Amino acid sequence: MDFHPDVRTRLDRLTPDQRAAATAPPGPVLCLAPAGSGKTTTLVARIAWLVATGTPADRIAAIAFNKRAADELVERVGAALAPLDVPTGTVRVRTFHAFGREILERAGRSVEPLVDRDATIRAILPEADLAERRRLDTAFATLKLEQRADPAIIAADPLAGPRAHAFVAYDAAVRATGGLDFDDLIARSLSLLEDEPAILAGWRSSCQELLVDEVQDVDRSQLELALLIAAPANRIFLVGDDDQSIYGWRLADVRRVLALADRLPGLRRHDLVTNFRCPAPVVERAVRLVEHNVERFDKTVTARPDAPGRLVLAPDAADDDDRARHVLSTWPDGPEGDGEAIRAILARTNRELLPAAAVALELGRPFRADRLVLPLEDPRLESVLAHLAGDGAPVPLLVRLARIRAAASQGAEAGPGDDGGSFDDLLAAVLAWAAPYPDAGRFIAAVRERQAELGSLRQEDARLVLATVHSTKGLEFDDVAIVDMDDGRFPSQRTLDDADDPQRALEEERRLAYVAWTRARRSLTLVYDPAAPSRFLLEGFDPAELGVDVEPTHPR
Repeated sequence: MDFHPDVRTRLDRLTPDQRAAATAPPGPVLCLAPAGSGKTTTLVARIAWLVATGTPADRIAAIAFNKRAADELVERVGAALAPLDVPTGTVRVRTFHAFGREILERAGRSVEPLVDRDATIRAILPEADLAERRRLDTAFATLKLEQRADPAIIAADPLAGPRAHAFVAYDAAVRATGGLDFDDLIARSLSLLEDEPAILAGWRSSCQELLVDEVQDVDRSQLELALLIAAPANRIFLVGDDDQSIYGWRLADVRRVLALADRLPGLRRHDLVTNFRCPAPVVERAVRLVEHNVERFDKTVTARPDAPGRLVLAPDAADDDDRARHVLSTWPDGPEGDGEAIRAILARTNRELLPAAAVALELGRPFRADRLVLPLEDPRLESVLAHLAGDGAPVPLLVRLARIRAAASQGAEAGPGDDGGSFDDLLAAVLAWAAPYPDAGRFIAAVRERQAELGSLRQEDARLVLATVHSTKGLEFDDVAIVDMDDGRFPSQRTLDDADDPQRALEEERRLAYVAWTRARRSLTLVYDPAAPSRFLLEGFDPAELGVDVEPTHPR
């Protein structure tokens, strides 16, 4: 076929595996796209090819995993189709929730107000602490999206448990507002299309070609929505990577992508095989690690032949603060270092990032940590400082703080705060900070000074990023250090202990490590306790490479 010259050039720039996926005949296609394999490039080329071969641009829809990915896709698709005189925005690019909202709006259904789930749970269950609210959030999402439960049936069930009754009360509170919650954007749009054949027919016409990115991370209702709209022609292009399915707590299930062929007869699989992002040793060891999983496709993943860079094993028995100092000392800024590099310190949890943030503050290093709340930023700190400032009793500062901590341990403030850290943890930190100061006035002044410094160092464009692994999905950095590759920390022993199926939880933790390792463009540093390395290190490396004398003791 004689393509538009710009589309031909775009296709010619693809590797053979990317081009085969981008130009696969219409019908159900699964494009397996490992980390760094150019999945967005392939997705954009697919859309350009569809338009060049006659599909109207306004009959193509693409669903991205989150708003950041959707915004990037809008921009890149717009640039790709501009030479074809297709205005930006003609191809429908949405997140699943934005797509569900549009379905409801076009059908005249209410989409306002959008109710905040946590605030509603607080209102109906004021005694629920943060941990219980999070458990209820997951339970309610499961009932809505996985089980598609009817609150009326639950309310009539004499065997329904406390959380089921809480769901009934929650649903009533949401409906009383006349609005819906975030999950309802999916649940109600899916029910609408199932119940209204004419509306479904209209959406099938508007989405003659449907593309779904990050398919490994969809929940059950999201997948049902996509497959319902794609049927019966099933002109659907699914892009994803089973090895990067890391959102089980958001109801993703890797088994969905593994079983797609059962849902889509005639599904053709196209594998992208080259990781263009990472240094060769990083690709080799990341693949060696994830191949320990059982629930995955057999596949080939290789580094590009000329992939430069390094993988650094950093045994370090020091405490977390010193570990962070050691990492940052290897990444000098300014004339001596690479001031243009984007570097990231990654950890399994936000709590494990706190030492890195404290060290960055100590060293005066600008950083960004979008989802990290430091003790200095904790709103509960203000009540402690106000208490100290208003209490004129002639009692030593540390004694006063110890009394506050003892009282809090017996009172309502002993529970966790919104950032997941307990009030007792905060008070322990305050006690440590206060040790050098003789009185409350000088201590409060020092805290204010540090808060001002922190405010100046937190910068949206800082080249040092502190982030959990979950929050970096889809991102990449020049240099990456993972600071908690220790036994019990990564994989998280608590996650494994709390899991209904520890083996499946372990496989997701292993996929999470794979995602973490493959964020690096230039160097990856793995920091671990040589006396207790993570089992994932023992799976990805030989004991002699790690400098340890132990063999893996965990069964596969």
